[in-house]
Amino acid sequence: MDIIDLSTVESSPDHCLLFLDQLCDRLELDCGSYATTNPVTGAVQGYANYPDAWKMHYMRRNLHRIDPTIHKAALSIAPVDWSRFEQDERFRAVFFAAHDFGVPRKGITIPIRGPYGDRGLLSVTRDCSDAEWERLIPEIIGELQMAAVHMHDAVMRSDVISRALRRPKLSAREREVLQWVAAGKTMQDIGDILLISNRTVEVHLRSAREKLGALTTVQAVGRAIGLGLIYPK
Repeated sequence: MDIIDLSTVESSPDHCLLFLDQLCDRLELDCGSYATTNPVTGAVQGYANYPDAWKMHYMRRNLHRIDPTIHKAALSIAPVDWSRFEQDERFRAVFFAAHDFGVPRKGITIPIRGPYGDRGLLSVTRDCSDAEWERLIPEIIGELQMAAVHMHDAVMRSDVISRALRRPKLSAREREVLQWVAAGKTMQDIGDILLISNRTVEVHLRSAREKLGALTTVQAVGRAIGLGLIYPK
């Protein structure tokens, strides 16, 4: 069957869920999910076609905080088969009741890394024997990797994410002031170092905060570091 081309339609929850449904049908998988964390705001955006009861169970218990299929897979550049987590206590804690909700414990996560420090995770599951799973993965891994990149690209093109990921154009002086803040200097210190007034320092900080979409100077420093505009001290 054909799978919806996300590059030709508006990036919306309905289209993303349709993509996951069609991908699972095409590859004879049970469930699929995609999640990304915005490197600037820290906001999580995700889609999943798991049973609603499992999604509620997962969210109510904040299982995303300990789920190794998220945290450990995010550190990898290669696909991560969940079989490597079979002895992991956190994996057991997350998926102990999964079968009761119709969610298999066999799965694989495909990590994606983008040009702005953005990362995404496409995970799929199937209820089958070990032998079936071992035969299946080599047959579908290429298509899964292409699907992961396709979906991540579609989400990154959405208005909410792309606005946050646009690289702000800070002036040299704004970067310099933020760099000194990151080094722990006060406004008075920065003014003395740069031979400018405290008010001028504040003007540069206010402008930097606005460009970075930050409410506080501390937040602005964190976002500037995350974007590689300044460096931690």
